[in-house]
Amino acid sequence: MYKKLTLGIYYLLICHLPHSRFLSFTSAIRVWYVSRILKLMPYDKNSKIEHNVYLSNGIGISIGYNCRINENVFIQKATIGNNVLIAPNVSILSTSHLHENTEIPIVLQGDTLPNPPFIADNVWIGRNVVIMPGIKIGEGSIIGAGAIVTKNVEPFSIMGGVPAKLIKSRI
Repeated sequence: MYKKLTLGIYYLLICHLPHSRFLSFTSAIRVWYVSRILKLMPYDKNSKIEHNVYLSNGIGISIGYNCRINENVFIQKATIGNNVLIAPNVSILSTSHLHENTEIPIVLQGDTLPNPPFIADNVWIGRNVVIMPGIKIGEGSIIGAGAIVTKNVEPFSIMGGVPAKLIKSRI
């Protein structure tokens, strides 16, 4: 009951606080709430969470230190390391729709079991990226804007495209 109430307050009030260069304290309020009340991350004054960040039901999400999560990010379940930058409109998915049986409408087949992605330390995820269930993104990687990540990403890789492919290695 407590978890539902605190998530309700987050979705009704906290996540909709306005953002601007002149109201930077609203991000600090969101970080405080997500760390101290929802307990999804350690409290860190360097972290930022912008408005309209969707945190599913708050179960199965872990966010590290010094993370920057921009507006309109959608996180179902995931482990996010330290020093991670997430640009606006990113979707981090842990489930998908079942669709194997052609005799049953897809809408009636249900969802797959959760398979949360893992995002290592020091990763930059560009605008409008989609990370599919079960994906592991290696340390120091960069995912270019608009990419759809369908396969694991090696450490220190630069990936882009649909589906995401290796552009080059950072080392």
